Amino acid sequence: MRSPIMQTGLDFTLVEDLVAGVDEVGRGPLCGAVVTAAVILDPARPILGLNDSKKLTEARREKLYVEIQEKALCWFIARAEVEEIDQLNILHATMLAMKRAVEGLSITPKLALIDGNRCPQLSVPSAPVVKGDSRVPAIAAASILAKVSRDREMAAFELIYPGYGIGGHKGYPTPVHLEALARLGPTPIHRRSFAPVRAAHEARASIMIGGSIPLPVGLLQD
Repeated sequence: MRSPIMQTGLDFTLVEDLVAGVDEVGRGPLCGAVVTAAVILDPARPILGLNDSKKLTEARREKLYVEIQEKALCWFIARAEVEEIDQLNILHATMLAMKRAVEGLSITPKLALIDGNRCPQLSVPSAPVVKGDSRVPAIAAASILAKVSRDREMAAFELIYPGYGIGGHKGYPTPVHLEALARLGPTPIHRRSFAPVRAAHEARASIMIGGSIPLPVGLLQD
């Protein structure tokens, strides 16, 4: 449901009364969950330097991550798992994760502002805000919580699944990631519904069926 006050052209920065900002991180990667966050800021405890998380340094995001959790009226980080992404598709899984983030708040917002051009089905009034993470402080705060949370998880996966460079590219389809995917095959955290992962999985299955799995270079004999 779209809030009528959003149709009046009201400056987003002036809407402060129990407004939740909602954002996501992780729609584009080939692996890992899509992570969302919802934040209701406290007007009495302003946080300086809020901006789109992608425009901030990692060190700055980490500092703001702590400050947001300390000063916000409430916040909640949610997610949709790889299995849900593969079952629902990435768009619907993202909407589900956003819904979970809003519903997880300890205070019911009067309005939810969603980054982007789509809104999940919520029980509270909502409105999409294109480039909201650069325009609405609460959305910027949500983007920071979501990104730091997901980046930390990707760093942990780097240790569990070495060789893919996950800690660096965070699961996005970089040349390094695509090469590793073709060479090593998908891990359990890769999204089988994404074309590059599906292709790597099918190629790996074909090699195994053909009985010709290439040996690591160190095991080859002259």
